[in-house]
Amino acid sequence: MASAPVNDTDPTIGRLVSDASRDISTLISKEIQLAKSELKVSVKAGGTSLGLFAVAGFLGLLAIIMLSVALAYLIHWNGSGLSLHWAFLIVTGLYVLLAALLVLLGVRKVKQVKAPERAIHQAQETKGILKRG
Repeated sequence: MASAPVNDTDPTIGRLVSDASRDISTLISKEIQLAKSELKVSVKAGGTSLGLFAVAGFLGLLAIIMLSVALAYLIHWNGSGLSLHWAFLIVTGLYVLLAALLVLLGVRKVKQVKAPERAIHQAQETKGILKRG
């Protein structure tokens, strides 16, 4: 059996490799463009949501202030309750106690934080293996 003769129109290995690398390069370029366009949409949505969260946080802060004033006036109760200055002092004291409680909980959580011991040990083993060769 004789093999078929090589035609001048048949691609060479060099041309096939060149075409494949060009196609891969084009494919990667298009994938990067797609990722960029998707990220632009995501970043825009993320920025909008961040702005909405900021406005909601500001309105929440205003609500807390108004609630504090309302609570103080509730304690005062049109003059039949405590004096107004004592009512505001009580509300302030409540916030100080709440802040102290949150600090206490935060300190307890910080004490639970530990170094990633397994990862450090694994990194040291890898370093030792690489040094030994």
